[in-house]
Amino acid sequence: MKELQDKLAERTSDLQRLQAEYVNYKRRVDRDRDLARKVTIEGVLKDFLSVLDDVRSAREHEELSGGFKAVAEEIERVTSKYGLDTFGEAGDPFNPHIHEALLHAHADGIDGPTCVEILQPGYRIGDRILRPARVAVAEPEPTRAEPVEARPEPPPIDEVLAESAEKLVEATGEPGADKPDTDTDQL
Repeated sequence: MKELQDKLAERTSDLQRLQAEYVNYKRRVDRDRDLARKVTIEGVLKDFLSVLDDVRSAREHEELSGGFKAVAEEIERVTSKYGLDTFGEAGDPFNPHIHEALLHAHADGIDGPTCVEILQPGYRIGDRILRPARVAVAEPEPTRAEPVEARPEPPPIDEVLAESAEKLVEATGEPGADKPDTDTDQL
């Protein structure tokens, strides 16, 4: 009887271990499937970025009308359905993590680096940036420093050496003992 109970406990343990391995395998497969889906969606949406840029440009130049307007709106609707979000507005503070500065200038009336023009909007899915916003950045005008007073002209080297020699003689009390060479032709 004891032998039968030991075998039953062993088989039960094997079955529990096998079930745990299966559950872990299933979780791993589900996680990998979700990751593959996200990567695929990102790849397809990246391919659409140039199309979205063309639609934006056509809209800005008032060239979207009729059937093309309906197609453009459908493309934008589908891309937003899959989580594509557009960002970048004039007046946003410049953030190098989400903006790519293509132009730089100085301007009055701003506190820090600011996006003054959006050359191409940025795109992201959730927290993941697919393309940074390409922007023109302006910074506050640099403050004008007060003119630096002219520094006095340093004395000629032979005067400095002669003065040093005099101080050395006074300090050591021995003229000519460790007297520095004052011949400036060797300099």
